[in-house]
Amino acid sequence: MDHTLDMLAGGYAWLPGLLRRADGAPARTRVMGRPAVALRGPEAARFFYDERHVTRAGALPEPIRATLTGKGTVHGLDGPAHRARKAMFLALLADPGHVADLVREVGESWDERAAGWPSRPRVVLFDEASRAITAGVCRWAGVPVDDLDALAADMVALVDGFGSVGARHWRGRRARLRREAWLADLLAHDDGASAGLLARHVTRHRDADGEPLNPRLAAVEMLNVIRPTVAVAWYVTFAAHALHRWPEHRPRLRDGDPAFAEAFAQEVRRFYPFAPYVGGRAVQDLTWRGEPVPEGTMILLDVYGQHHDEARWKRPYSFRPERFLDAGVGRDDLIPQGGGDPHTGHRCPGEAVTVGLLRELSVRLARLRYSVPPQDLRIPLRRIPTLPRSGFVMAVARQSGG
Repeated sequence: MDHTLDMLAGGYAWLPGLLRRADGAPARTRVMGRPAVALRGPEAARFFYDERHVTRAGALPEPIRATLTGKGTVHGLDGPAHRARKAMFLALLADPGHVADLVREVGESWDERAAGWPSRPRVVLFDEASRAITAGVCRWAGVPVDDLDALAADMVALVDGFGSVGARHWRGRRARLRREAWLADLLAHDDGASAGLLARHVTRHRDADGEPLNPRLAAVEMLNVIRPTVAVAWYVTFAAHALHRWPEHRPRLRDGDPAFAEAFAQEVRRFYPFAPYVGGRAVQDLTWRGEPVPEGTMILLDVYGQHHDEARWKRPYSFRPERFLDAGVGRDDLIPQGGGDPHTGHRCPGEAVTVGLLRELSVRLARLRYSVPPQDLRIPLRRIPTLPRSGFVMAVARQSGG
């Protein structure tokens, strides 16, 4: 049977349910008319991110390419072509100096917006975080912004549309067309965007064939820096949710303990749902723990289930940042942005940016004086990507100390 409708309806619980019913064996199913097998665990992550086993070429569904990633981008490449394109992102997003500059710009943008929050009866944190991060990343990138609210809304729509088939999805498609044209126009007219840090890296890049990116693809890959940075707004909202449910963590964050801030950020990424799973295709006939995986089979790696696996995490449904202060968390245990080595595989090159921004903004949240009015803070697991239903509403008090 084809389980595409079950996949769409089941949300984050779909793949863990399949694996639970398989009782430890690979879970076999069909999605989008193609045979598929579901795997979980660090060993499975290493298997999945080995290019001898799994290819991304042709594996990303068109709805995801039309919203989240764009077409012809690094996400759908393999081998030398992938490594050459990936090097462009690594030079920008894995460089400690660039990461520190980006975190500083976003922090300053956050502070500028937060200064006005006490004058408003209520603010929706998710909306404010997305605007602050959009302003900061564009300032860092050297991309001029005419309408911040509209740009932030479009960046959110690109992410929000990838896991749906209705109005959210079509908003994401329209946002992608609009923003690809916007960046291509900025580059074509040389009105300042080409002098910015991001445009310099993208337009000077040479692919494995020695050729530069065409203008459309240059614009798309620029979006693939801005858009995932703005997506950190989801994690920032989850961080506020965690501080509300477990306020005992606030003092250590407020005091600026860097090790605890890092552990808190990592636990937010583990505990809260974002990407439910990732997929690729078997490049040849394979075996997984003695089970055959024929060439062309869709291979699904269960990200959400791995992060809540009792065999991997002690008390996985408890929010415990302290687990990341202890030794023993391996590279492929925590995979919200992919597994393997980011320099050679498909692990996200912007992971250091995500952790840095979440660490910095979680500390700012802990130091912010606000109350949480009655609201719907449930996090629906059928919705991908999910979020507290209310977006986390705050009533911010005037801050002491100026």
